Amino acid sequence: MGQTARVSAIAWTAAVSLAAWLWLLLCQGFFWRTDVRLPPERDPEAWPSVAVVVPARDEAEVLPTSLPSLLAQEYPGRAEVFLIDDGSSDGTGELGRELARLHGGLPLTVSPPGEPPAGWTGKLWAVRHGIGLAHARDPEYLLLTDADIAHEPDSLRRLVAAARAGGFDVVSQMARLRVESLWERLVVPAFVYFFAQLYPFRRIGNKRARTAAAAGGCVLLRAETAERARIPDAIRQAVIDDVALARAVKGAGGHIWLGLAERVASVRPYPRLHDLWRMVSRSAYAQLRHNPLVLFATVAGLALVYLVPPVAVVAGLATGGTATVVLGGLAWLVMAGTYFPMLRYYRQPLWLAPLLPFTAFLYLLMTVDSAVQHYRGRGAAWKGRTYARPDAVVSEER
Repeated sequence: MGQTARVSAIAWTAAVSLAAWLWLLLCQGFFWRTDVRLPPERDPEAWPSVAVVVPARDEAEVLPTSLPSLLAQEYPGRAEVFLIDDGSSDGTGELGRELARLHGGLPLTVSPPGEPPAGWTGKLWAVRHGIGLAHARDPEYLLLTDADIAHEPDSLRRLVAAARAGGFDVVSQMARLRVESLWERLVVPAFVYFFAQLYPFRRIGNKRARTAAAAGGCVLLRAETAERARIPDAIRQAVIDDVALARAVKGAGGHIWLGLAERVASVRPYPRLHDLWRMVSRSAYAQLRHNPLVLFATVAGLALVYLVPPVAVVAGLATGGTATVVLGGLAWLVMAGTYFPMLRYYRQPLWLAPLLPFTAFLYLLMTVDSAVQHYRGRGAAWKGRTYARPDAVVSEER
């Protein structure tokens, strides 16, 4: 009797998981589709001026690949690059000047912002300094891009043309992340998949929807809108600064767009699980607003949606519970099916899709670890800078 009750409980739980997946499939903004790409472009009558702001701290390893791609932008209007050397100890600023001398292209200004004052994250303080320098040129648009992001020569032109044609205040692209090592193959496509599940791209572009997000590696922002939304001052303590920026702009009445990139890519490697773990765990609990109840609900939700289906299949096979196997198998099948488009986008084999529960379990552990670090009071350490306050950490690789 007791065993029958346990099997029945597993079957019912598998049924709830399947219902959750059917809802995600049909009602969560079709998050699983990867066809949200840069809107159709139409060359404007006159090309507006653009200031490219690149905050960088100890980025000598990736700068030789990323910075020349910015300097080589084939942009018909006036554009200038501002590399903000945020207290680097590896010669990032001097390397930037040397790369400009070697490659030429767009004008480059290298400037240090000084140590951030209390209440500011380092990256946003560097961005503020860069925007301040750009203000003297009176640009119409700001391109905020990370130091590890490489752009194809027509990237800036296409971003501006899309913003003009669509009337967008923000056009942001989620850069294609590197996927070469085994751990990158397992974790990176899932990272983008989970992000899209949380912030469906189609809802972000809908003026009537409240969903707002951006990808900090590539954000084209109208300068007038930035001033109206008080960017970055209004978000100076934000842990996840790209999402905070999008919320501030949309809250000020701006129209934003976010999609997957085709010609913008991150060159930063994450060869080991440890590297990816740090990337996720240092800001995961901040995403949950440091709320233990939300943490509990998130862990329970991840377990129900991602872990229950394979557990139900194994349990059903072990006990002969046909209904449990069928319900768990169907949920697992829908899960894998929604992951196929992201794997195709990243040019990865589709046999990785059934392994998504394992990857989700890793993310669950990363999220819990992020909360543990928060309550241990360690703050966050990144590139030689330690933040004593957990709510003032740098959230994004740069």
